[in-house]
Amino acid sequence: MGAAGLAQAGTGKLLLTGGVSSIGGSAGGGLTPWAVIGTNATAGETGFSGYATRAATQDYGLTGYGVALGLHDRVELSLARQDLDASPALALNGIAPFGVAPGQHIRMDVVGIKVKVAGDAVLDADSLMPQIAVGLEHKRTHAGSIRSVLDFLGTRTSGTDVYVSATKLLLAQSLLVNGTLRYTNANQNGLLGFGSAAPGRNSRSLQPEFSMAYLLSKNLAVGAEYRFKPNNLQALGAAAGLGAALREDDWKDIFIAWAPTKNVSLTLAYVDLGRIVPGITNNRRQTGYYLSAQVAF
Repeated sequence: MGAAGLAQAGTGKLLLTGGVSSIGGSAGGGLTPWAVIGTNATAGETGFSGYATRAATQDYGLTGYGVALGLHDRVELSLARQDLDASPALALNGIAPFGVAPGQHIRMDVVGIKVKVAGDAVLDADSLMPQIAVGLEHKRTHAGSIRSVLDFLGTRTSGTDVYVSATKLLLAQSLLVNGTLRYTNANQNGLLGFGSAAPGRNSRSLQPEFSMAYLLSKNLAVGAEYRFKPNNLQALGAAAGLGAALREDDWKDIFIAWAPTKNVSLTLAYVDLGRIVPGITNNRRQTGYYLSAQVAF
């Protein structure tokens, strides 16, 4: 399928090449942002998008929703909220009197901005030049009764990730590839705070993220993502005699995205989030599903 097989949204963007809403609210894949600017707006236009997401694994559930504003296909502003069902954290009361409440949820707000600085994913599709964007995500975590645990670990409840993304659309091959480099000290994307007390890692580190999507038809794509994670807390847990109880693993998924209309897209994915605080989940890998719906104008 070449360029002739792809369809454009009413505003001129190719269907699905603008990505979907990532868990942080920015346009991209489900787990990582791309360099594309969200919404259906092109140069000289202002666009809007909104999304809702549900992910579930063996021990955790995550609900997310948010909105984004696209300005002239150059700037993207986004706002997202994540709500994690952290019920397994009740087991932490058996380690120390943390006072974690049954059924505790962790909520996190994410304010994002992304700016396209070079290239155009569609107009430069016949050249080697990718679209490049820089962005940041400022996150604030509302931990509830788990705040005492984060204090014990020496993590902060707010932090800012900075990233640069490069997205290349190969129209003749019906393929989109993306690479993102994130500068972060977030634990589990920020849901477990930012940084760590010594001997854990408190400073930010560079973490790569990769996405690939293959367009099966004008409105259907399949793909995969891999997101490296910083694992800031494991050394602290090991020093406390907990071994790998606080280990953080990389995230990955395999997804299918469908755009039944120019304004609606649906994404279903199999996700593998590795071990999330394995000391309270019997070292189980957290695999499951991810489902997201987006509307864009």
